[in-house]
Amino acid sequence: MPSDCVTFQNSGYFSKIIIDYLNREKVLQPLYNRFPNLESFKQQIEEKQSNFNNETRHILVETLKSQYHKLKYAENSLANIELLKENNTFTITTGHQLNLFTGPLYFLYKIISTIKLCQQLKKQYPEFNFVPIYWMATEDHDFEEINHFHLENKVIHWNQEGNGPVGRRTTEGLDQVYEAFAAHIGIGKNAEQLKNWFKEAYLNHDNLSDATRYLAHQLFNSYGLVILDADNHSLKELFIPHLKHELIKKDAIIDTQKSFSILKDYTIQVNPREINLFYISDSLRERITFEENQYRVNNTSITFSENEIIEELKNYPEKFSPNVILRPLYQEVILPNLSYIGGGGELAYWLELKEVFKTHQITFPILLLRNSVLLATQKQEQKRLKMNVTWSELFLKKEILINQKTLELSKLTFNFGTQRVFLERQFEALESLAYKTDKSFVGAVKAQKTKQLNGLNHLEKRLLKAEKKSHQDTLMRLALLQSELFPNGSLQERTLNFSEFYKEYGSDMIEKLLLKLEPLDHKFDILVL
Repeated sequence: MPSDCVTFQNSGYFSKIIIDYLNREKVLQPLYNRFPNLESFKQQIEEKQSNFNNETRHILVETLKSQYHKLKYAENSLANIELLKENNTFTITTGHQLNLFTGPLYFLYKIISTIKLCQQLKKQYPEFNFVPIYWMATEDHDFEEINHFHLENKVIHWNQEGNGPVGRRTTEGLDQVYEAFAAHIGIGKNAEQLKNWFKEAYLNHDNLSDATRYLAHQLFNSYGLVILDADNHSLKELFIPHLKHELIKKDAIIDTQKSFSILKDYTIQVNPREINLFYISDSLRERITFEENQYRVNNTSITFSENEIIEELKNYPEKFSPNVILRPLYQEVILPNLSYIGGGGELAYWLELKEVFKTHQITFPILLLRNSVLLATQKQEQKRLKMNVTWSELFLKKEILINQKTLELSKLTFNFGTQRVFLERQFEALESLAYKTDKSFVGAVKAQKTKQLNGLNHLEKRLLKAEKKSHQDTLMRLALLQSELFPNGSLQERTLNFSEFYKEYGSDMIEKLLLKLEPLDHKFDILVL
């Protein structure tokens, strides 16, 4: 197992705002409630317990039971759903898009982080219950983001026309995708399991929401994961007061922008709109706007007066969908939730939202950066050890890594720092002399200084290039190892699909991840399979 630690901060793959959040920089502290550590959760429990009622719990439980009625072998999940009736039961939530066959690897890491944190909290606070929730992003509409996944340098792609929330999309055309996947994944016990999961999920379910629920359930049912589709009439009824507030008051934009003065030195992740809601149906998801004293559904002829849209909301709350600004609020209204676990981009926009929660008098959850993992085979680990390269070094940019290793391998010293200092001093003396004798020579002296220093830099680069050539085989093997672990110079977890590893390691892969990950440690995990 690797001995060197790669923190999120020194991995080189996280934004300034996330690094500053992890470092608990004072500038960001007004934008969140509590920092994620075990001790913070006791106060979070007390605060959430005081403003989450039993009526909401009852509606949540009944909705989840309805969504689970077709799933087999769901005893652990159903037991957790029953626990949600009790006021000493709380949730830890992660959310994710309905990516085809889970999409990138970090789908697993989000959910495993959530399950593991629930287990740790139960040990710390045995008098309470903690239920892991996977919030399916069924109301999203960006089909192009979710209609493919990468498998061994091949893109498995699903073509389908249509609009509206992705969770309501039919699974039409996925029989052809299955054939392409089955042909590529090959044979073997684990390959057959993957093919069966794909076939059952996408060919035996009518819509993408049900298909995704089935697949996530197969992967995590033994850990009691509860999968929620919030595109639901009963759950939206609970959110009506907040939806009405947004339609009439339109103050989420003001609340969100209050954070922008604090975030002035950071990249703003999302920008609010005057009304942060969509109007949806099976084939429609368009923004609600307010123009000339009328509510309009963008790119349609649908309009409402204020009274009409409030009546529409009362009768059909499921037609109103929160955008990225209000979706977090919806989640925290309907769940007895303590913490949201997400990626860097997600946490960046959550940090804009505390004032929105304050206006709606809803407890702001603890924000936790999900676990990140680099998976390596035993063969890759042996290569790493043989080349005497640390995991921290493998996280470096390719050019920096190669230059650094060239210097280590070389028996020569060709850092001309000493010579550079000598030249600087010599030309300082010449400049001083020129000022005292003939100032017209100062420019010539400076030009010569630049020429000499540039020549020194050129010689240094030529020597480095020559040394790279003499160690070409070793450096090529190093570059190849890094490219295997960081495909296309990016994080493995953002590209590869879990099936690439599951085919080889089966359920042991998930078990090892569950043992390895420590959600509150804030480090980049390396797992040698």
